[in-house]
Amino acid sequence: MQKSMVIGASGELGSENTVELNIQEVGEVDVDRDAPVIVHLSIEINAAPETVWRIQTGIEQWPTWQKDISRAQLAGSIAAGSTFRWETHGLDIVSTIREVVPMRRIVWGGPAHGIVGIHAWSITPASQGVLVHTTESWNGPAVTADPGGMRAALISSLADWLSALKTTAEAAN
Repeated sequence: MQKSMVIGASGELGSENTVELNIQEVGEVDVDRDAPVIVHLSIEINAAPETVWRIQTGIEQWPTWQKDISRAQLAGSIAAGSTFRWETHGLDIVSTIREVVPMRRIVWGGPAHGIVGIHAWSITPASQGVLVHTTESWNGPAVTADPGGMRAALISSLADWLSALKTTAEAAN
């Protein structure tokens, strides 16, 4: 089943610049499978699922362990519908949490600077800790203008995030 959703691509309420998203409904919130850029990355982390979950969902603590995030502020709790404002690579972003399955999965997304991003994270127990898998889709005018460059930027950003998460979680374990 497909759902269609329209979100302002500028990140401003009431924006006339919109992008239609087709979001696959499979019982879980999914990324935009029609987006020109979709990146999947995984990493094994030798830490308890609770440790990884606490670090990953401790949004206001992100700047302490991620060098590319200069600030992060959660409005509310870790729950579907809550928003958080964060700054990464000099970009001010407001994201909305779309799904939370405690200790297993979190999905957030929203528009920022011509990019509509949807970011899904899963934590799966493994023999030596957990496997963290992330999938993120990017759509919008900035992405369609340079999908190759945007894909490279997203791969780099997610690889750095996963590496920092691994280092932080293993040190805390």
